[in-house]
Amino acid sequence: MLKAELRKKMLQQRRALSAEEVQLRSNQIAELFFRYFPLEGGQTVHVFLPITRNNEVDTWPIIERLRREHPKVQVAVPVTDVEQNVLTHHHLTDEAVLIENEWGIPEPQEAHIIHAEDVDVVLIPLLAFDKVGHRVGYGKGFYDRFLADCRPDVLKIGLSLEPPVELIADSNPYDIPMNYAITPEGLWPEKK
Repeated sequence: MLKAELRKKMLQQRRALSAEEVQLRSNQIAELFFRYFPLEGGQTVHVFLPITRNNEVDTWPIIERLRREHPKVQVAVPVTDVEQNVLTHHHLTDEAVLIENEWGIPEPQEAHIIHAEDVDVVLIPLLAFDKVGHRVGYGKGFYDRFLADCRPDVLKIGLSLEPPVELIADSNPYDIPMNYAITPEGLWPEKK
């Protein structure tokens, strides 16, 4: 299936979910993240903040558990720089003031900047993904540009409310594939 078709289909499918269903699936994804990916103090985990009106995976259960159980793991979140067409990355503290941008993404105000090469794990928002690790987002390319700036060994984990599709037919060389994706049903590909 082509990205544009998948994007339209998955947005419709996601908008049809109830808030309770999104929360249930998000909690299942959070449990699987901590089961399969042990963290160490000193690591930086980049977590997107959900666009609630788009029924995105709610990442707050992951953030809250990181704060509680892994206080030495630094949480970074993106801020959209519309003029430069890139993401900047900021330390998310308990005191951070969050304001929604024009797309409904909560963003911290005046937070400490974290450089892409200092990130160890990136949690990537997905509309859809395929069995080869290609992904479909909103089509603006923000995450492709961000991932290109990360270290080659950064762990790229997509979070999806839905299972993978067979194949995204129009992926291109600029698309950076994920290492893993977590859905409510499990981890793709399975860890050995």
